[in-house]
Order: sequence, then structure tokens, then C-alpha cells
Amino acid sequence: MLPATSKLCAAISYRHLRNMTGLRRQAAVAISQELSRLARRSPGPSTWIHQVRRRSSLLSSRLEEKPFSEMEMSYIKQGEEALQKSLRILEDQDDWKTETVAGNGDKVLSKVLPDVGKVFRLEVVVDQPLDTVYGELVDNMEQMGDWNPSVKEVRILEKIGKDTVITHEKAAATPGNIVGPRDFVSVRCSKRRGSTCVLAGMSTTYGAMPEQEGFIRAENGPTCMVLRPLPGSPSRTRLTWLLSIDLKGWLPKTIINQVLSQTQVDFAKHLRQRLARPVPV
Repeated sequence: MLPATSKLCAAISYRHLRNMTGLRRQAAVAISQELSRLARRSPGPSTWIHQVRRRSSLLSSRLEEKPFSEMEMSYIKQGEEALQKSLRILEDQDDWKTETVAGNGDKVLSKVLPDVGKVFRLEVVVDQPLDTVYGELVDNMEQMGDWNPSVKEVRILEKIGKDTVITHEKAAATPGNIVGPRDFVSVRCSKRRGSTCVLAGMSTTYGAMPEQEGFIRAENGPTCMVLRPLPGSPSRTRLTWLLSIDLKGWLPKTIINQVLSQTQVDFAKHLRQRLARPVPV
């Protein structure tokens, strides 16, 4: 099966074949079948990471009916890069140090990476099914400012295909204005592979959103959230959030570390409150 898939992928790389819709669909179907076959193999300790890291993601985007411009393709590639980098960080289980453990079991870990700096990892279990959590974090992304006090606004600036968006986020100042208002322009990539969902992102530049008055333009990424059903309890979701941020400005590292780890703990609390609200009829 795999050699046949490779031949189809090679065929659509030729310019005169790239416009053949039937061949593109055939290749997409072949790739989907191959991924399903591989996913049925016996799982290992990092199966969910290996499934998501399949290099078919970018190819699948290229097979969509709508052709992308060179700029759009660059954003797609940035989102894919953020996803791959994030998963490589999470895959390495060594040298993580505990920052915070909440009474309910929520945990924040951290480690220092030579090429990234200090990254933080939140590990929580949410008493809601994966689709509900995914819908809140992806489909209702622009409503995050309604329930997360750390966020003033999330706005989608542009959608590219089915997986990639450009966003502008305004972060609220911390209590006492220890850390003033920040904003971010990010490319975000969402992928679903089997029972695992990954929402990855990193800072980017977007001509229509220059630096805003009253905000320091900070940088984030690679960052991602991984959602998986809790083993043995499919109605609950294990959420892992990798956070990597450069807040810019003159801030002591001790304050930055405290603010970022607390931001993750608070996020989990407010997300649970949001998901527990009555659903409007």
C-alpha cells in the first residue's frame, strides 16, 4: 500500500498533473487509508505523538480544491513547523521540573531548552468529552475573552484552508499591573488524528496588524495544546498545554516564571467553569 501511495504523491507533484482533481482525490483517499492502517498497529508509549507527526499534514493541505498563494503556503508551513517543534519538546520526557501542583491534581512542569528558553507544561484532566473541549478552544476561539480573565480579546484575522488561522490576541494586564498589556499575532494550526487533537501555534508577522498603541508586542511559540480521551474514561479529556512566551520588556525572570505558571493553572480553572455552564436551549 505504501509504495502505491508514494507513486500517487509523486504523480501530483508534476505541474501538468496537479490540476487533475480526480488524481488529487485518489491520492488523498490513499493517504487517508494508509494513515488508518498505520494507526491500527499496536500502540507504543508515544503512539499519539507519532500519529500526529505524520508528514501527510502539509500534503493534505496542498490537495485541497482551493489553490493557495505563496503567502498562504508560508503561513501553513509556519503552523506545521510549530506543531512539529511542539511535539518534539513534549516527546522528550527528561529534565522536566515541577513548578506547581494544585489540590485537584493540576500540574505545571518546566524545562529550559537551549534554542527556545524556558517552557511550561500544564497537565490536567477535564470532566468533559474531547469534542466539547475541542469545540470551545477551536470553534469558539474568539469567545475566550468572555471566560478567561487573562485574555481581553482573540480575533481571527484570516482563515487559510481548514486547519490554519492567523489571530490577534490581547492579553490583560496582571493584577497590580506587574506585567502590563501584551498582544500577539499568531499563526495557529489545528489537527485531528484519530482520537488525538493538537492545537499548535507560534508568532508571525501580518501586515494588516502592526503593533498596537498601549500594548507591547510579545512573542509566543512554539506552543500547543494536546487533547486526548482519558484512558478508560472516554467522557473525560486529558489536556496538555505547552507554553513558550517571550513577554518582552524589562521583567525579572522570577516574575515571568510565576506569572506564566499561574496563568496556566488559572486557565484550567476558568475552562472548567466555562464547560460546566448550562447549555442554552
